[in-house]
Amino acid sequence: MAKILFVCLGNICRSPSAHAMLMVHPYGQHCQIDSAGTGAWHVGEPPYGPMQRAARWRGIDMSDLRARQVTQDDFRDFDIIVAMDRDNLASLHGSCPAAFAHKIMFMGDFATGPYQGKDVPDPYYTRDFDGTLEMLENAITGLVRHLQNQSSDQGRI
Repeated sequence: MAKILFVCLGNICRSPSAHAMLMVHPYGQHCQIDSAGTGAWHVGEPPYGPMQRAARWRGIDMSDLRARQVTQDDFRDFDIIVAMDRDNLASLHGSCPAAFAHKIMFMGDFATGPYQGKDVPDPYYTRDFDGTLEMLENAITGLVRHLQNQSSDQGRI
């Protein structure tokens, strides 16, 4: 069972959206999923209201999630830690013990087409909640493909 942590800045828009999306994906039933922020501003708060509404339109409920901050234990406890943008990627690398740095990945690397290699935009600032959700759906598909390939590769060993 893969243990996946999605990380954004405040853990109220992008990372809880990715968390909830993977939870409703059939592959998500085979994963332990969580989300966190690099900052502590929103610890204990639910995802941002407009983000929740946009996700609900897509059949994704994240109302039970609560923001938390990344901890040092997360680097040990999760198999994959997925940063939503390059700033969060840098923050994670800056606080991660060297032994666990290989676990940190960039969400844009799982995306395809026009989203490939791009930061997931923060809709708290851009106000484009649907655009962020579209990119996350694309990248979640790529992440699942990556996880399935890893599982099949490990099965051959």
